[in-house]
Amino acid sequence: MDNRQQTRTEEVMAAIKARAAARQLAPGDRLPSIRRCAAAMKVSPSTVVEAYDRLAAEGLIRARPGSGFYLTGHGLPPLSLAQPATPRAVDPFWVSRQSLDAGPDTLKPGCGWLPPDWMPNEALRRGLRSLARGGDEMLAEYGSTRGSLPLRRLLLGRLAEEGLQLSPEQLLLTGSGTQAVDLVCRFLLQPGDTVLVDDPCYFNFRALLRAHRLRLLSVPFTPTGPDIQAFEAIVAAERPRLYITNAALHNPTGASLSPQAAYRVLSIAAAQDMAIVEDEIFADFEPDPSPRLAVLDGLDRVIRIGSFSKTLSASVRCGYIAARLDWVEGLVDLQIATSFGGPSPLAGGLIADVLAGGGYRKHMEEVRRRLAQARRAVAPRLEALGIRPWLMPRGGFYLWCRLPEGVDSAELSRLALADGVVLAPGNVFSVAQTAGDFMRFNVAQMREPRVYEALERSLLALGWSDRPAVGARPAP
Repeated sequence: MDNRQQTRTEEVMAAIKARAAARQLAPGDRLPSIRRCAAAMKVSPSTVVEAYDRLAAEGLIRARPGSGFYLTGHGLPPLSLAQPATPRAVDPFWVSRQSLDAGPDTLKPGCGWLPPDWMPNEALRRGLRSLARGGDEMLAEYGSTRGSLPLRRLLLGRLAEEGLQLSPEQLLLTGSGTQAVDLVCRFLLQPGDTVLVDDPCYFNFRALLRAHRLRLLSVPFTPTGPDIQAFEAIVAAERPRLYITNAALHNPTGASLSPQAAYRVLSIAAAQDMAIVEDEIFADFEPDPSPRLAVLDGLDRVIRIGSFSKTLSASVRCGYIAARLDWVEGLVDLQIATSFGGPSPLAGGLIADVLAGGGYRKHMEEVRRRLAQARRAVAPRLEALGIRPWLMPRGGFYLWCRLPEGVDSAELSRLALADGVVLAPGNVFSVAQTAGDFMRFNVAQMREPRVYEALERSLLALGWSDRPAVGARPAP
């Protein structure tokens, strides 16, 4: 064989190896026929025969008489999951990626969910067994456009207890709470529209609104709600189309809206024709309900959203939207266009089964008790490190804390991550980037002494000099 033929053979071999290494071909996949490969590579069939024979000799592919050549996968390099050489900015996506992709040995006081052993897992297992005994439609069919009617009826009863009376047609189930916000943004807004959020606010609000190419403005948040004077000035001057907030157990601060602030927010919104999204994902963690914008407004300009990922399961995704009927009709069409129907019937059926079983209220009572105990235990251990809560929330699992003077939360998060601890630094929650000395902690995820040990080491590496003894006793 001449040198040119040898080179063309090697080119064919290299191309197949590259596709296999990139996992464009998986073990067991059939390679292109000799004729097709020759045409694609612009070589002779004999060149491809030679290349395939040599790859088979190396064990990378195998011939099946009468069928063709198949990839074995032998000798492939492992798929590289290495991070890019340039460190990623500590932004909302950084926190989400680190929390969601963390390995089993990584501690996650920066994440936004409860530990698995706090969830009603036995009730979920019973619900799954019940669904498995049901009809084939539950396992095979698309969801209806508004989602499970039994679940919507259960939700209607729960909302009525808060004072929010609505019809089943005003309630739309969605794939998640995040999808609920996404649908509302698609429905009410156009790229370039102005949206107002709290400062600080839930970091994925920032990420999602940026993805919609919206203009973000923020209003300082206080222990009783948004700074009303600043809120009124911003809304009058900038005329935002939408305001997104948590009225109950605000994320990340843990504050709850006062009655006075709630009435002023609604009055200002009405005067400027601004819609409001009230994300009530943490409502069930309150010991008793605080004022609800949706209840006071009667779903005129307020849209209520929620989900079950914090209280039941983050694996069984299902959210909801409660709004006035004409808006829900438009949102139904939009959900069909983007998801072809409502959430999975399996998800809706499972959540309905758990809620109807009678154990949900006891589950939440126990969770609230454990969280109160955890807040009382975690706060002094953080204060021993110079990390002080901004306020002590009435419920929920977040403590919004100020770090020792001169400590940057992003740098602290990078150091702690190298120590196997995922944190949530303040500026990922701040549009104005004014929370660099704050950190959000999930008290339910701080039972391991290693969290406090990693925090202390990271603080010392950043020059913190006050060294109190950090006890090894884990928080309950």
